[in-house]
Amino acid sequence: MATSEKQLRKIVDALAEVKRTSGSSYDSLKVRGKVFAYFWPRTQTVGLKQTLSEQLALVAERPDVFEVQFTAGGFGWVVVYLEGIEADELAELVFEAWRLSAPEDLVAQVPDLAR
Repeated sequence: MATSEKQLRKIVDALAEVKRTSGSSYDSLKVRGKVFAYFWPRTQTVGLKQTLSEQLALVAERPDVFEVQFTAGGFGWVVVYLEGIEADELAELVFEAWRLSAPEDLVAQVPDLAR
């Protein structure tokens, strides 16, 4: 029940117009200039943009896998421990983070089966 860094990269690479910027301790993931995720290789964690209600629900359900990172602009960011999540569940959360940041015209291009 763990997701590898390689699986995370595959999930991210499947999304449209994602730009990865590497810093000294983490990577920022953006869609058309808007950050939707952060990845910390050292801790094998990813921070994802979510709705406030989703942030609170995830943390309440599985505090060993999710924790509150911060809130900003009406969104709740959640830290996800890769060792505690399956790749398919992580893919859904990464897609949602991307969708919350991507412009409407880009989201509209995504096939219905991915939503």
